Amino acid sequence: MAMTMDVHVRDLRYFAAVAEELHFTRAAERLYVSQPALSKQIRALERQLGVDLFRRDRHGVALTAAGTALLPHARRVLDAWAGAAAAVEEARTAERSTLVVGMSTSPGRGGLLPAIRSRFTAAHPEAAVRLRQVNWDDPSAGLADGDADVAFVWLPLPDQERYAWTVVAEEPLQVALPETHPLAARAEIDFADLLDEPFLALPKSSGPLRDYWLALDARGGRPPRIGAEIAGTEETYEALVAGLGICLVATGNVPLLTLGGVTTRPVHGVSPSRYVLAWRREDEHRPLVRAYAQACRRATGGA
Repeated sequence: MAMTMDVHVRDLRYFAAVAEELHFTRAAERLYVSQPALSKQIRALERQLGVDLFRRDRHGVALTAAGTALLPHARRVLDAWAGAAAAVEEARTAERSTLVVGMSTSPGRGGLLPAIRSRFTAAHPEAAVRLRQVNWDDPSAGLADGDADVAFVWLPLPDQERYAWTVVAEEPLQVALPETHPLAARAEIDFADLLDEPFLALPKSSGPLRDYWLALDARGGRPPRIGAEIAGTEETYEALVAGLGICLVATGNVPLLTLGGVTTRPVHGVSPSRYVLAWRREDEHRPLVRAYAQACRRATGGA
């Protein structure tokens, strides 16, 4: 007969306990179940397997040949299951003690990351920190789809009400342009003088953030001219050098773009940038999220 039925781990545990005690009452006590419930479960298992596993007579309980054959296999299954449960628990613990930090632009800003990490690690020595670089297609740097637990991002964010944050840096904007650009001769530039210039734009998926870096609110309703779309720092640099357009940049990110052939100038008439560490509001209570936010506040001199 082909045995294709599904036997529960619980049934094997009950069988092994009776086989080891050779006594239904003692086995039931050991398993914290009632003796009638245990007897019923063993009978159901015997029916399922189509054999008697125990001989019950006035002398007590003994294993049948089938029961003796089953016992070593039952023990192996129970051991394997215990191993599987331990592996799952270990993975769950590791997951709980790993904090994934998303970012699209590395926050250089005077060794900020190491400063946060050392404070965080002092508070949670068992926790691991994993950094994830995300391109600008996802302005939430992994927060929106759950790939990151916390993330260094620019405001405004799409669905901003989903998140809470602590401000890392509030920085005036500069304009990045090719060194050969006529406006590069000026010491500072009014945004009004940039209205007709082609701009480098973030991907459309970045929503309100794309609008922010195009300074839509400072254009008096005039649509921007888009010279090219950019999804990362290297692309931005290449597009600037190629003369495809100009772009606004936070003061702290100027060193990422001024690598030769590109220069930046202070620009007036636009609101300063806000670079923040953000997290999902529903994760506010998670100890590692709170600890990293606190470490960030301390490292940036915040409250």
